[in-house]
Amino acid sequence: MLTKIIDLAREAGRIMRTDRHAAIHQKEGHFNFVTDADVAVQQFLKRELLSLLPGSRFFAEEQENAPLTEQPTFVVDPIDGTLNFMRGRNMSAVSIALLKNKRPVLGVIYQPYADEMFSAEAGKGAWLNGQAIRVSDTPFENAMVCFGTSPYDADLVSRSMDAARQFLLRAGDLRRSGSAAVDLCDVACGRADVFFELRLRPWDVAAGSLIVQEAGGVFVSLGHDRPYYDGASGMMAANPLCAAKAKEILEAEP
Repeated sequence: MLTKIIDLAREAGRIMRTDRHAAIHQKEGHFNFVTDADVAVQQFLKRELLSLLPGSRFFAEEQENAPLTEQPTFVVDPIDGTLNFMRGRNMSAVSIALLKNKRPVLGVIYQPYADEMFSAEAGKGAWLNGQAIRVSDTPFENAMVCFGTSPYDADLVSRSMDAARQFLLRAGDLRRSGSAAVDLCDVACGRADVFFELRLRPWDVAAGSLIVQEAGGVFVSLGHDRPYYDGASGMMAANPLCAAKAKEILEAEP
């Protein structure tokens, strides 16, 4: 199953790269867009994934979704980093997870511009292009921190920037890629040590959360005990040496 999903992710990446000049459409919310390429990739993956596992469900960014159930469900972001894709920044990814009983059991993220295929299977590890990966052992004071700004949520601007400032003062340095999937993979393979964003959706993190954890990292929802798939919430990923201090900053009272 994992090998077949990897093949589909690679083909989805080919569709993405072929359709670089796709029409752009405004979605609800500040600076929120969808392109015809997002839709084309999602339609391809929906058809192929549901055929791969008859009786499964499909939960994705560019459609209306019923609540997740215990049934096997593919959770998909067809192009994570749509704005990057629109501007030719070559920092976008296809993200596919298979959930069973609302828990990810397979995760695949493909960054077609770098030809990097990240994958994980619950209990079996995480890989980059077939090679095992692990999170870093960098301590918090030297940490490279990736973050998202939750641009669609004006109420989170101050909190996001305040948290970023605390990380800049107390850890190492900051980076912003514009793709949660890419940032999670960077944590998983040790290129970064912490990632946070204060509001994400299941398709943003379903695959990446498994990849991080199978690479030895920590992934948590912020501010509550609900798992990430229960609507939108803040998320954090980190190596074990950075997790406690990062969580302390992110859950501090404003």
